Amino acid sequence: MSIKVALAGAGAFGIKHLDGIKNIDGVEVVSLISRDLEKTKEVAAKYGIGHVTTHLEHSLALKEVDAVILCTPTQMHAAQSIACLKAGKHVQVEIPLADTLRGALEVAAIQEQTGLVAMCGHTRRFNPSHQYVHKQIAAGKFNIQQMDVQTYFFRRSNMNALGQARSWTDHLLWHHAAHTVDLFAYQCGSPIVKANAIQGPIHPVLGIAMDMSIQLKTANGAICTLSLSFNNDGPLGTFFRYIGDSATYTARYDDLFNGKEEKIDVSKVDVSMNGIELQDREFFAAIREGREPNASVANVLPCYQVLHDLEQQLNA
Repeated sequence: MSIKVALAGAGAFGIKHLDGIKNIDGVEVVSLISRDLEKTKEVAAKYGIGHVTTHLEHSLALKEVDAVILCTPTQMHAAQSIACLKAGKHVQVEIPLADTLRGALEVAAIQEQTGLVAMCGHTRRFNPSHQYVHKQIAAGKFNIQQMDVQTYFFRRSNMNALGQARSWTDHLLWHHAAHTVDLFAYQCGSPIVKANAIQGPIHPVLGIAMDMSIQLKTANGAICTLSLSFNNDGPLGTFFRYIGDSATYTARYDDLFNGKEEKIDVSKVDVSMNGIELQDREFFAAIREGREPNASVANVLPCYQVLHDLEQQLNA
């Protein structure tokens, strides 16, 4: 079964998906959607994509399109996911699924009505580093006692991952914390039952908190401390420390180290070392096999309930 895809968002993450899809047999990106037509044409030419538009609805009208990957601004995710599902297209939306609990629930409701594959890009579930830890837990060799996570960027101006000016505002809670909130519950195999948050001053121009601290606890007793900042001038990225009953692991994207800072070979964990590619492989496999994917919209909903509860605390 050949799958034809429309990809919305030709920015930093859209390009990561295009690079990953090149390695997946039987999948072709046939339509590219983004705001700047000339830049979109340049990207389309590089990747051999025939159809270019600035409007998602133009791509949804193409009968040959089976599925859509959304790498668009956070504020558009819920509405665009619903539009894709209503148009009869399977959809994978980059994290976060929505920037409100209501939006996330609305996407889940439409997915249930249509029965189409709807998946959210919770990439940490697919990174080989975190997969390695997950397999250790599943085999009964490791249990999480505590996770300490640092999510640090330097974004005092509105820039994307490529250092380019961004047309929308990112968010520490609804975007970056979503990775850890979901991963913590997923790795522990237990729901989050307690969550606390505090935040620093609101940026006078961006209108968001630039620093945040979150505490989590699962029903099985594991705890997590998450520190987030847009003020940190390096090193940049997210670093996960797993403290368990039999080992300590530090995950830095697709790389994994033990407590002595010795690198662990995770090259045989999956068919690729690229978490985005593995995420896309799961999406297309679920479409072909007619099944619910890992990180389905329904599966990640508890994360957005926690984010909603934390937002209520912060706004109180």
